[in-house]
Amino acid sequence: MLQTGSSVTTREAIHSAAARLFREQGFSRTTVRRIAAEAGADPALVIRHFKSKELLFLETMHLTIDDEPLLDVPLEHLGGRLAELLVQLGGSAQGVFLALVHGSGEPQIRERLRDTHEQLFVAPLRRRLSGPDADVRARMAAALAGGLLYALWVVGDEGLLRMDRTELTSRYGALFQGVLTPRNH
Repeated sequence: MLQTGSSVTTREAIHSAAARLFREQGFSRTTVRRIAAEAGADPALVIRHFKSKELLFLETMHLTIDDEPLLDVPLEHLGGRLAELLVQLGGSAQGVFLALVHGSGEPQIRERLRDTHEQLFVAPLRRRLSGPDADVRARMAAALAGGLLYALWVVGDEGLLRMDRTELTSRYGALFQGVLTPRNH
């Protein structure tokens, strides 16, 4: 428990405690009282500083993925690189993803999840693609990426988790590539 003196440090302590608790326990299992207790603050201060648990959640939960490894890869290898990036992803990205998914019953959080999907998956892929169906291909690859993370992190698919990481990356890379590479009609 942190002891705080000023409102700035109280706000920071609340922010820090909330971010950790939301990642560890999700939105619904994290209470304002628990956040306040972890921050060494009164529950009323949580609401005074952040207005609501939902707004505090939205301020603390930001999923980021370094998409730079996808920028310089030739299009014919983009699927494999995307699969490699996702299979190696974990840590705080996993906690934030799970918190967003578990909190998606709340309209504001569902909107953040939608925006995150668009900004982290669709937009970077869309920038790399061309052709009349580029947007559809980017969205399909993003859906496949979200499905992989869901299978690994939300439901803990034992079959995928037991797979050799190289094989999992190779197979998903081929799936991604099949979606990303334009078909000649």
